[in-house]
Amino acid sequence: MKIIAALGNPGEKFARTRHNAGWIVLDSFLGDVKWTENKRLNALSYQQGDCLFIKPLTFMNNSGESIRKALDYYKLLPKSFGIISKKDRDLNDVLTVIHDDLDLELGKYKIATDSGSAGHNGIKSAITHLKTQKFTRLRLGIKNDLLRTRIPADKFVLQPFAAEEIKILSETIKGINLENIQ
Repeated sequence: MKIIAALGNPGEKFARTRHNAGWIVLDSFLGDVKWTENKRLNALSYQQGDCLFIKPLTFMNNSGESIRKALDYYKLLPKSFGIISKKDRDLNDVLTVIHDDLDLELGKYKIATDSGSAGHNGIKSAITHLKTQKFTRLRLGIKNDLLRTRIPADKFVLQPFAAEEIKILSETIKGINLENIQ
């Protein structure tokens, strides 16, 4: 079993915002599938073969809660000794997180493993709840210097993509091979 978690914020208000790039990517990959609200995981979920796709409903800053619940439920976390969870466990084979990245130019993406949060609150939450940063990440660039210079980061990520940005994002998504992150 493998879990692919796309980070974003629930609700129509956030649907086309930069912070929901993870959800946008997953919807593009999977097409028109029927997502199920999984209350146990506090996420929307869709299973295809041995891969579970989730969209946490915890809002971005608490995404780690939902990801941890999914890994716990499917018993994908390495065994711990005693009551203290082992730190720095390697989850690269079982977890991929798809998220926006303000440090990467719009139109770029990067697959990373074992890297810090770089200030991304959703990734900070995942690292905190999993007690490791050793998981695979598909970082999708949302940086747009023309717009970003006039808007603080926390406001920028919650704004909808401009029509021109959507075109660039769509082309970027076409260039990503889902096989590389499954």
